[in-house]
Amino acid sequence: MGEGLRIGVVGSGASAVCLLDALAQADCEPGSITLFESAESWWRGRPFQDDDAVLRVNAPPQDMSVRDGDTGHFARWLAVRGAAWHEDPFTGTPYCPRSVFGEYLEESARTALRRLAERGWSVRLLGERVNSAVTCHGGVRLQTSNGQQVWASHVVLCVGGGRPADPYGLTGRPGFVADPYPVAHRFESVAPDTDVAVLGSGLTGVDAVLALAARGHRGRIHLVSRTGALPAVRQRPVEHPLRLFTRERLNAAARRNETMTVGQLTEVMRAELASAGEALEAVADAVRSLTAGTPVSRLRRALAGVDSPSLALRIVQRAVPEAGPDVWTLLPEHEKSALTHSWLRTVMSLCCPMPPTSAAGLVELAESGQLRFVHGVRGVAKPSGEPFRISASGGRYRATTVINAVPAHRAAAADQPLIKSLARRGIAELHPRGGVRVDPFTSRFVVGGTADPRWYALGDLAGGSLFFTFGVPSLVDRARDISNALLEHLRSQSSMTRVPTA
Repeated sequence: MGEGLRIGVVGSGASAVCLLDALAQADCEPGSITLFESAESWWRGRPFQDDDAVLRVNAPPQDMSVRDGDTGHFARWLAVRGAAWHEDPFTGTPYCPRSVFGEYLEESARTALRRLAERGWSVRLLGERVNSAVTCHGGVRLQTSNGQQVWASHVVLCVGGGRPADPYGLTGRPGFVADPYPVAHRFESVAPDTDVAVLGSGLTGVDAVLALAARGHRGRIHLVSRTGALPAVRQRPVEHPLRLFTRERLNAAARRNETMTVGQLTEVMRAELASAGEALEAVADAVRSLTAGTPVSRLRRALAGVDSPSLALRIVQRAVPEAGPDVWTLLPEHEKSALTHSWLRTVMSLCCPMPPTSAAGLVELAESGQLRFVHGVRGVAKPSGEPFRISASGGRYRATTVINAVPAHRAAAADQPLIKSLARRGIAELHPRGGVRVDPFTSRFVVGGTADPRWYALGDLAGGSLFFTFGVPSLVDRARDISNALLEHLRSQSSMTRVPTA
């Protein structure tokens, strides 16, 4: 088929592992692959480093497999390794420590690279940052931080979304923990008897609170947020096949260039629920319950519903993440922007739930008086030589330490020097909702309405054009799409350059 692919992969977190696994499973002639990573830790990314065992992934093993089409891949790895996991006492569902999942990522990456090498691929790992790139002679020339130049036919950016946002400008202030991961290192300086504020009440904020408690923290913990919303609580898994609101149906509609409004998609979901004997109102109740009543009463209500016979919430929590990228493609631009502005946090809270044991831990800490939920935060300041001052709708609070668990804004990835350089050169086009513009079916860079088959984005860098770019199932789906697009481009080039025989 001619010369094989010469792929440059920038970044080495979970998204890069999913891409390597997809390439290792693909049927194609050998090429070369060069991976670039400036951080000391390969493959684990920020959240899955060696860390306290109390920090667990928030999804069961079947939702954490890096192997496309094989949801049991991670579960089998756990069984073979005899790796430790925590069985949730409410549902019996296993949840493994984040550090164990990091080990799985490492081994999956090594296995994929070994398989590629055995098939004749040239594999190189460079511990350097890519600072700039130019397109030339039909390919790409990448330049690293030490001036080394690497030529590639195709480049996949797996750079991640950056560190947590700092909305109150606290970086550099004494007592401010800008990033909670890894807590084994970042929480060492937190004195056990001091008052602590955790900014952000999402999954990372819950992680931080439970990690403090597990480390024997005795002081008051304030869980501080603007809305007061907490993640939903995961119910006992129930197998139920989706019929209408499916990735396949919605992807087919998107490929036909159809458009659908939020109202029309809501009717599809209503029909999906009705086919299971459920009503959309049950989902509306779940949305309202995210902010109704006190946080403790909400958590108790959610824990009481772990074994609910209703399938409504389970259906939504499966259908929306699975079909989210295709749903996003169908929506008009003004509805995408409205959803991002008004409903993103609600969707994330509902469809990225925490394990019941995490919710029970929060309830226990709150009822003991150690944990206080603070919502309506208006500002956080650090006067010189004084504790942090937190102003919120319920009053004013002080803390010696502030732990930042605010989600990273999707636009953060575009702040990296490489992305800025690509935008200046016209190689990438920044998306107003964050990251760069990509084609929703191939994840290729789109500039001026044209997709470039040499450039791809995987993960949060594609967050403006796509939706649910961060969960492992989404990364696996996009990695498969990129692998297929790379092979399609290689075959099309080969057919164009093939000389006919007499």
